[in-house]
Amino acid sequence: MTVLVLTLIILVGAYVAGLVGSLTGLGGGVVIIPLLSILLHVNIHYAIGASLVSVIATSSGSAAAYVKEGITNMRLGMFLEIATTSGAITGAVMAKYLPVQYIAILFGVVLIFSAVTSLIKRAEYIERKKSKPAEILKLNGTYPSNGEPIAYNVTNVGGGFLMMILAGAMSGLLGIGSGALKVVAMDGIMRVPFKVSTTTSNFMIGVTAAASAVVYLQRGYIDPGLAMPVVIGVLLGAFTGSKILVHSQSKKLKYFFAIVVTVLAIQMIYKGISGTL
Repeated sequence: MTVLVLTLIILVGAYVAGLVGSLTGLGGGVVIIPLLSILLHVNIHYAIGASLVSVIATSSGSAAAYVKEGITNMRLGMFLEIATTSGAITGAVMAKYLPVQYIAILFGVVLIFSAVTSLIKRAEYIERKKSKPAEILKLNGTYPSNGEPIAYNVTNVGGGFLMMILAGAMSGLLGIGSGALKVVAMDGIMRVPFKVSTTTSNFMIGVTAAASAVVYLQRGYIDPGLAMPVVIGVLLGAFTGSKILVHSQSKKLKYFFAIVVTVLAIQMIYKGISGTL
């Protein structure tokens, strides 16, 4: 196989990964890593390195739009980034010492959890209870709804912060955005409205991935020849997915692609257990 043919295959695969990631809300990394490691037999550390670069690119683009709309809680995001970046660096360092088989199994488990989480429909809940740490840190905020600002309070700051360290560690170790874990931390633990938690998570993902990418770059796991077609493909796929989502029944699409992602996850787990990765 020539370099040109391999690059085109990666480009097309990354496009599909970006499309699936956009339609499911899971991000392109959940598909690009199994694609590179299982189908193209790329070393999983190089696959994770390329995925992290694509996560930075896609997060930067979409996060800007949400910030402009005033939905993202930037103060909350920047505070929790302290936890996610420290966790991400720890996870990236651990990746060197953890056997590839264990990384594959863990990736598959997190993938299934993320797929299930993406299908759960959450109702908007406004927390009225006030938290002293949140008030001191000025984490409470508002978001626009039907032209009106809706005020909300943030609770259980310590619990959310600890969960964010875990989310960051998973991002650094597995090369994915860990958006599902971030949303669980903000939506389930800190009681942030779902719309705010998803957009704030998107804002944080790029910074978390950048922290991990530095470690992978220092170890030589980010190959420009591999990362370039991955980034271009994922960006184009994510853009197409956002256009399709507007004119389609997103619920049916999410169920279909969640099944696809689950199949990939089972493949990763099987490869990890059998030691054939």
